Amino acid sequence: MKALWHDLRDHLRTDFRVDLYVATALWATLLLSVNFYFDLEDAYIDSFQGKPIWSVLYFLLYATAYYVSVWLWTYFHQRLDIWRNRAFWLRSLVALICYSIYAGFYAHNTWSLELFDGQIYLFAYHCLHNLQSILTIVLPLFLFYKFVEPYLSQSRPGNFYGMAPKRKGLVLYALLLALMIPLITWASFQPDFLQSYPTYRDTNANEFFNVPEWVTALIYELCYGWDFVPTELLFRGFLVIGMSRILGPGAVLPMVVWYCSIHFGRPLGEAISSLFGGYLLGVLALSTRSIWGGLLIHIGIAWGMEIAAFLQNASR
Repeated sequence: MKALWHDLRDHLRTDFRVDLYVATALWATLLLSVNFYFDLEDAYIDSFQGKPIWSVLYFLLYATAYYVSVWLWTYFHQRLDIWRNRAFWLRSLVALICYSIYAGFYAHNTWSLELFDGQIYLFAYHCLHNLQSILTIVLPLFLFYKFVEPYLSQSRPGNFYGMAPKRKGLVLYALLLALMIPLITWASFQPDFLQSYPTYRDTNANEFFNVPEWVTALIYELCYGWDFVPTELLFRGFLVIGMSRILGPGAVLPMVVWYCSIHFGRPLGEAISSLFGGYLLGVLALSTRSIWGGLLIHIGIAWGMEIAAFLQNASR
């Protein structure tokens, strides 16, 4: 834990200002209040599901959350020159466009209907929904890293936005994950938990392919776990490790507010906790120059909840 506190202390020494953090907290509170009072995402934005404007509305939401947060940081740190930086605009717009397309992507619905004549629609829909990020996030960011990054920075970062594993911090991340096990175990005994987990639902896919159900369940869980990879790659990799070339430690705070906004369709408590979790993971990604810690925690918790729910159902 000493490494955690050391990294947090060093980051706060260079970035913390009471006025900045209070202003950012108020901005995040305003966004949360508007969303959950008017049910902005679920009742309005998602009413356009499957239409091109769906991604546009997500772009407006995410751009508002991110750019106002960046403005607050540049204002209080007296770095308004950032707004004249072409690389900042290019990086931020690429990130916003990629994630907005990802959030509003619905082609997998058609693919699932056409795959095997729709006979495994439900199974295919959930798997393809989790895998579409390969096209919408991972591939565009890789092309940016390969062809645009050298032009902007005269050189590429040492690895693909933190995708290379680093030993630093892994013990700490493993400890944080271990601390979640008792909480996950307790939650698995709650009725509300078992209404939501496991996210895998019995389908006819195993009968269609004539395989045991554990095979299709494993395929689903692998796809489910993959969906956390592009999230970490974009938010902690591209927006923190990559954007730190321009914003330095200031890359963390705007990322956190945008990261919170992608949880607007989730329960309020989860959206609020994403602020704290996003900040911690952002600081550690900046320190370790790796996103593997965030992947370990995110995927570990997700699969831990799935396993706990499977065990609870098996014991009944």
